[in-house]
Amino acid sequence: MNIDWKGVMPAVTTKFTSDDRLDLEMFNKNIQAQLEAGVHGIILGGTLGEASTLTEDEKFQLIENALNQTKGNVPVIVNIAEQSTSEAVRIAQKIEKAGANGLMLLPPMRYKATDRETVAYFKTIAQSVSLPIMIYNNPVDYKIEVTLDMFEELLKEDNIQAVKESTRDISNVTRIKNRFGDRLKTLCGVDTLALESMLLGAEGWVAGLVCAYPRETVAIYELAKAGRLEEAISIYRWFLPLLELDISPQLVQNIKLAEVATGIGTKYVRAPRLLLEGEELAKVEKVISDAMAIRPELPEYQNLIAK
Repeated sequence: MNIDWKGVMPAVTTKFTSDDRLDLEMFNKNIQAQLEAGVHGIILGGTLGEASTLTEDEKFQLIENALNQTKGNVPVIVNIAEQSTSEAVRIAQKIEKAGANGLMLLPPMRYKATDRETVAYFKTIAQSVSLPIMIYNNPVDYKIEVTLDMFEELLKEDNIQAVKESTRDISNVTRIKNRFGDRLKTLCGVDTLALESMLLGAEGWVAGLVCAYPRETVAIYELAKAGRLEEAISIYRWFLPLLELDISPQLVQNIKLAEVATGIGTKYVRAPRLLLEGEELAKVEKVISDAMAIRPELPEYQNLIAK
């Protein structure tokens, strides 16, 4: 499957039961809610997916379930965040054999690689598979920035096609467009900058709060692309307090509580993460309950024509 790198692509959470097993029934329910809302892809194994706590067998159970749910209607993209280049290559090749449609690549973990080392890491993985690839550029959290000069070298690999832009520098969208045009598709990776990024030319949104609010998220994207900006901004303003739950070290716990509120998730996380409690829990629950009390009616958004 070729991937049209655009639209809303949820970085889905991994659902657990109270006894720390995969909750595949709730996982599948959430995927169905995403598909019904009109998302354009599914991303597995990111930070929100608690990938660092999953066994390899669990990861491939999630891939199999996601592929069964999507039935080829939208791409299933799997994150790679391994400790060594050889392990990243092994997992990438196994993901390709499992039938996934694309990869999202983080830079090397636990080692602050140089620019040259980071480029070599990405290119080695890209050369080992035929899958389309999106580079995850998040220097705030992962301490390595993929610069435009580095992308110049990376784009020599035909299957490196997109970037999840999470530098928090909104002007970087324009820099990417000025330098690479349509060769490098840009998807915003920061919920609180998504609408602004799309208005500057980003093709899509790798979203977090979409896990709990898929219809609102897709509606913002579709309305913005159709030029119905006042409607998109109105929903976005309502959404912002919720979106700010994504820019927190406890984003997984926060978003899972929002999923519970909308009936498409569970609150359970895997240690070392712990459930929120006390004042911290009360603060997040208030943000969610306040938003739910004024949840907007959405216009018909799934058949709009982009301008």
